[in-house]
Amino acid sequence: MSGSERPVEGERPRGYDRGAGDRPRGAGRGGDRPYRGGADRRGGQRPVRPTVDLPRHVAYEALAAVHRDDAYANLVLPAMLREAGLSGRDAAFATELTYGTLRHTGTLDAIVTDAAGRDVQRIDPPVRDALRLGAYQLLHTRVPAHAAVSSTVDLVRMVGPGATGFANAVLREIAGRDADGWVAKLAPAEGVDPIGHLALAYSHPQWIVRSFAEALGGDLGETTRLLIEDNERPPVHLCARPGRADAVALADEVGGAPGAFSPYAVYLPGGAPGDLAAVADGRAHVQDEGSQLVADALANAPVDGPDGRWLDLCAGPGGKSGLLGALAAQRGARLTAVEVAEHRARLVEQATRGLPVTVLHLDGRDVGGDPKLPEGHFDRVLVDAPCTGLGALRRRPESRWRRQPADLPPLTRLQRELLTAALRAVRPGGVVAYVTCSPHVVETHVTVTEASRRCGFPVDFVDARPLLPAGMPGLGDGPTVQLWPHRHGTDAMFLAVLRRG
Repeated sequence: MSGSERPVEGERPRGYDRGAGDRPRGAGRGGDRPYRGGADRRGGQRPVRPTVDLPRHVAYEALAAVHRDDAYANLVLPAMLREAGLSGRDAAFATELTYGTLRHTGTLDAIVTDAAGRDVQRIDPPVRDALRLGAYQLLHTRVPAHAAVSSTVDLVRMVGPGATGFANAVLREIAGRDADGWVAKLAPAEGVDPIGHLALAYSHPQWIVRSFAEALGGDLGETTRLLIEDNERPPVHLCARPGRADAVALADEVGGAPGAFSPYAVYLPGGAPGDLAAVADGRAHVQDEGSQLVADALANAPVDGPDGRWLDLCAGPGGKSGLLGALAAQRGARLTAVEVAEHRARLVEQATRGLPVTVLHLDGRDVGGDPKLPEGHFDRVLVDAPCTGLGALRRRPESRWRRQPADLPPLTRLQRELLTAALRAVRPGGVVAYVTCSPHVVETHVTVTEASRRCGFPVDFVDARPLLPAGMPGLGDGPTVQLWPHRHGTDAMFLAVLRRG
């Protein structure tokens, strides 16, 4: 499966104080109530602490969980909002602070380093997260400077009481310039080091900026537009399951809008999609429109001969299996969904309940070595390969700071092995769709070229462009397709379709 649906591993920063800033258990319900502390771990009562408004405190705790525990904001923040009783504007403010600070962490760290006169990594981690939160408010929100400074100092007084004077001085220094002023001071000159300039100006690691630029043919203007889009809050996309829901009717039901390209897509204006009746009763699921398009492309690809046996080789957590299973049901086909992780296989079972889908807890590379995965048996095969997830950074902003170039060799080896297994699994005349949620050329073009060359079977590339909706712009010269947030409003999904000769 792709990075748009799979959490990305990362290294835990050293020296993080796990006891700093306990979560606001027992805090008053509603975002207008301040957090004043509570019972400590020994059962006694903590001294009353300085007032910190609840939305900011929840945002701080989410940041701390990400940096201290390798947590993922999209997993921990909703639970924190529910526990704190935040909704409406307060929940939206906490969410904006959390995701905005995570997206801009690299640039904020450079600014804090300059303002503090010491490397940000030398600052005590709880204080460091509070300063990031304060700097984000000063530079990227409409929060008045005095409110951003005073609320952050109150937060530091709670999580690192010996650093309040230091924090006050750093924040006042940061408030002396706007975001553009700090970029002008700290970023390399655009004409001298364009990649370094873009990396600091738009808060992405340089190696990721370089990989985006390479995938875009060296066009730095378009790379800039991609980086800008990466820093925007992405909309929530629903997939109306074929045979169970119609996208137009679903859009009316949920107060959304039909998608621009996928016939199953619905754009949500906001809210919690898990609370929707259509999601709860299996008529729809949350899925980026790009993921819908590549799964539908596999189903649309012409095959010679029978068309009843479909395979999803890396199925967890089941979004694409759910769509393919619904399409298979309409066409009298059956999908085999393979997932190597047991808990993720259970998620696939839940996502495909009631559909003609058989879930196997196996390693997709075992094609030909397990009787349940015979060679030359399947008519259509999807390889939604594990990847760096660079195409979904707008949805998982912490991933850009966790991934490293050293992650690529083991991932690309796994991608080649899975694609080779898929080519063994498909019958002659059948088709394989190779998909990644990354535009990195090593994970896309290099992987597909190497796997097709080494598989030992004659393989032809199918032009993927006609398999996508007519009129989609910016699909390139083929035969593969790369979708982009700034061109298509989707995650940066790559698609190659191969036919076994």
